[in-house]
Amino acid sequence: MNDELNQIFSKKLFQFIKDGIIVMNASRKIVKVNRAAEELLGWGIGEHVPYCSYCANRDVKPGEERCYLMAHKGEIPYFSSEMPTFGEYMLDVEMSNVMIYHDQNTDEKYYLLVLRDQTLKKKEEEAQLSKKMIKKLTDAKEAEHKRLSQELHDGVGQSLYSISIALDNIMKRIKDDSLHEYIADVRIELGQVMDDVKFYSQALRPKILDQLGLIATVESLIEMTKKQLPHTAFHFSYNFDERLVPIIEINVYRVIQEALHNMLKYARAENAYITLNKQDRRLLVEVKDDGIGFNLKEEKSGLGLLHMKERISQIDGTTTIESSPGKGTSITLDIPLKESAQNESINRR
Repeated sequence: MNDELNQIFSKKLFQFIKDGIIVMNASRKIVKVNRAAEELLGWGIGEHVPYCSYCANRDVKPGEERCYLMAHKGEIPYFSSEMPTFGEYMLDVEMSNVMIYHDQNTDEKYYLLVLRDQTLKKKEEEAQLSKKMIKKLTDAKEAEHKRLSQELHDGVGQSLYSISIALDNIMKRIKDDSLHEYIADVRIELGQVMDDVKFYSQALRPKILDQLGLIATVESLIEMTKKQLPHTAFHFSYNFDERLVPIIEINVYRVIQEALHNMLKYARAENAYITLNKQDRRLLVEVKDDGIGFNLKEEKSGLGLLHMKERISQIDGTTTIESSPGKGTSITLDIPLKESAQNESINRR
């Protein structure tokens, strides 16, 4: 490769590399700068590179170089701090600084300062931290739901069942018709309370989910919803029977539960469609109705919709919600089924 091509390639690399590159002298005067550095900080040739926030405020000994990287002469490969920009705001950057040329005649030293914008990385780290916190909160909430569901079923539910058996035995021994009728009415009320306890226990954490998995639990949920929406026709389809990993099952179930709850309260639908399909190592879920719909722009900040998206985001999936007045509502989930999830799946058959 000849010198001319070397110069062309070097120039292209200098201009098009994504990191900001500044060549400056010992007094921090810029002698060369690439496009990325100009866009990042706004400083140009002839201007002086300001110190980062750490170096500008650090204590230095007499004669010591204020720049931390220059003071350590290449011992520190890179350093993270905030750099002031031409627009006078601070930018999170990762930087390295090394002397690249020393003119023996003039004793002039030139330094290569490389800057990498950390704003996106910082936002990604904050998003990951937020995601982990939401997952921990959701896990704690599910654990508490499971405990309360168990307490309702095994504690309150069993106590009510014992009372109902006792009432049945009392009724067999009573000869007074009016008293017999009164206890029969109490027995009916007790039966309703027992049904309510069973319903709330199921809503908190359905045992069937842990025992039989997602498909059976959604079928049970649809049957319960049918009783409350007798004029809505439910259509449920799926193309798999095997179990999924618990974190996917519980989060998908909760989203379907929330969607059917919203349908119960608002939709006034004639038809509801619930579809679960596995396709190319992905789980595709759709809950759709032909109800009155709603204005998505007005409702997009609603907690129910937000919680749906947060849940599916925890398992690296996406949530798409479509609705408009008079045209029903559609909620679509697209969830990756990772290799580990495939290996951990349990066959229901």
